[in-house]
Amino acid sequence: MNNYVTGTTIKSLREKQNLTQGQLAENIGVTDKAVSKWETGKGLPDISLIEPLANALNISVIELFAGEHVTNRNVSSNMKRSKVYVCPICGNVIRTTGEAVISCCGITLPVLEAEEPDSKHCIEVEKKDGQYYARMDHPMTKQHYISFMMYVSDGSVVFRKLYPESEAECWFNFKGHGYIYAYCSQHGMFKVRV
Repeated sequence: MNNYVTGTTIKSLREKQNLTQGQLAENIGVTDKAVSKWETGKGLPDISLIEPLANALNISVIELFAGEHVTNRNVSSNMKRSKVYVCPICGNVIRTTGEAVISCCGITLPVLEAEEPDSKHCIEVEKKDGQYYARMDHPMTKQHYISFMMYVSDGSVVFRKLYPESEAECWFNFKGHGYIYAYCSQHGMFKVRV
């Protein structure tokens, strides 16, 4: 992980669980003075205590490192509420159907926030023979390219991987109204309603 668990995080999560320092200490087999040192920044929990600490705070280890408890409120799995994460190190693309804490290559990934297209990231969409044809007039060099396009409707997500030195275009079977997203390797994600 790029950040170790902080004392502020431990204190905040402990208080949300309505635990005293002594109760937390007893749950993980340390003294209340140890918990106090962690919370005041005068020490850090040993790595062997991270899993028991997360369990005592009723969260996952990744949430402990992220410093927050994440609850997926999209229990009906509405595809339009999908979240996308891209690792800046390896380029891994991860899609979830709701809130999550996602880690890749040792870092916690932020959820991508799609923006409306600008003049350099205009997504052109035509409907032809029951399909959407999406294209962009965008550089497709090895350093600056559209990495993927994605069509999201109520009941489905269709992901198309694009590659440098190819065309920034793809076809999607029409599945109803939704959004087409495009991810630029340098400027982030853009969306257009279809």
